[in-house]
Amino acid sequence: MVNLPTINELSQAAVQIGHRLNKRHPKMAKYIQGAKNGISFIDLKKTTEKLQEALDFVEELGARGGVMVLVGTKPSAKEIIKKYAQAANLAYVSERWLGGTLTNFSTIAKLIEKLKKLSQEKEKNEWQKYTKKERLGLEKDLKRLEIMVGGLESLTRLPDTLYVVDLIQEATAVNEARKKNVSLIAITDTNTNPEQVTYPIPANDDATKSIELITKLIVEAYQAGQTKTKDKPAKKTQES
Repeated sequence: MVNLPTINELSQAAVQIGHRLNKRHPKMAKYIQGAKNGISFIDLKKTTEKLQEALDFVEELGARGGVMVLVGTKPSAKEIIKKYAQAANLAYVSERWLGGTLTNFSTIAKLIEKLKKLSQEKEKNEWQKYTKKERLGLEKDLKRLEIMVGGLESLTRLPDTLYVVDLIQEATAVNEARKKNVSLIAITDTNTNPEQVTYPIPANDDATKSIELITKLIVEAYQAGQTKTKDKPAKKTQES
């Protein structure tokens, strides 16, 4: 089980700082404690409650071998998403969400397979048999595919869950998840609609420290669930 951060730790990570009052989404009102200098401030007690719900879900997801994709393409999120996803061998999108990733997965799966094939061929120096011009073409294709589906190489089926940083930035991913009944965990800042999300986490989705703290906890919860499964003793077979 992952330990929750204290209110002080959340505060130090600027989790409570929202957007200006004129950008406040009405459905975030119940998670907002008040305002100062025209800025909305999130109630960190509510953050703690909703974070615990999300972590419990993610731990259970990891325990049953569910598939989770981390999504965050904004400058303050992309390197964090990539770092924690790679450390836990989770699929991720940190460059650009390709339209149809969920709603047209069969096509995306073909692009993923092509990316894997080209990457493996390059690693094994199998491109040496081609002309310089052909090798340049393959390199161009590889770079294009890395931007399109890089990070999704482990994805062989529709995920069970998306973890999203910034609902507005990742609106296409959110809409596709809702269409395909893929559950959503997301950092919900004061300018977003938490009702779009299965497990909203009221928090600052702009500050690097806030994004990193929450992403780290989500990934740790998933790994804790995986560890539970590994540590579970095998069922004894009944002797005849």
